[in-house]
Amino acid sequence: MGNVIEVQHLKKSFGSNEILKDIDFSVKKGEVVCIIGPSGSGKSTLLRCINLLEKPSGGSIIYNGQNILDHKHNIYDYRTKLGMVFQQFNLFNNHDVLSNCVVGQTKVLKRSVKEAEEVAMKYLNVVGMSQYIKAKPRQLSGGMKQRVAIARALSMEPDVMLFDEPTSALDPEMVGEVLSVMKKLAKSGLTMLVVTHEMQFAKEVSDRVVFMDQGVIVEEGTPEQIFDNPKQERTKEFLSRVAR
Repeated sequence: MGNVIEVQHLKKSFGSNEILKDIDFSVKKGEVVCIIGPSGSGKSTLLRCINLLEKPSGGSIIYNGQNILDHKHNIYDYRTKLGMVFQQFNLFNNHDVLSNCVVGQTKVLKRSVKEAEEVAMKYLNVVGMSQYIKAKPRQLSGGMKQRVAIARALSMEPDVMLFDEPTSALDPEMVGEVLSVMKKLAKSGLTMLVVTHEMQFAKEVSDRVVFMDQGVIVEEGTPEQIFDNPKQERTKEFLSRVAR
């Protein structure tokens, strides 16, 4: 399969602080890629550069064969092709569950309300939240909010789903319900790029694992290569600290 997204020589600095240093990296269609690494290694910044929430300081991002960083490219059009799930859910608190999943479709994709509601219901079913369509976010647990956020992103029917530590703001007993939804999505052939500190999830679900530290990709490979037989000392050291 061809690459959906290819990052070449990507750099990102905030002032004199270089967060990403010459990153080369790609995601193929239908692939599930997990990015792991210590806090502050640049994982979330890489994700935010890929969907242009942060503007890269250098390099290129090739999407379906075109560099989206050249000025000819319509950023908004590109962004609709990427679903993003954040740590903090980012739901619209004044909208109910269904409306949260409909509003982007009608505004951005110009779907009719009826069509948007049908699509939203399809994905609310997938995440197990279809019986809560009238609830407001404040009435939901953290795990439920995150499942709605996933359904909202899926309702835009993106080419790639980006997850930025989607379980890190959740109470431990809610982590499982979100991860099981993500496992189901991974099995369905969805292209997924996941920044996570859930090592077991990365081990079970990834086609490829990328280990980042201090703004560089230290090592990447299959889950077996990274977890069972890492080549780099830095990877071994990190995994020995987080493996339970």
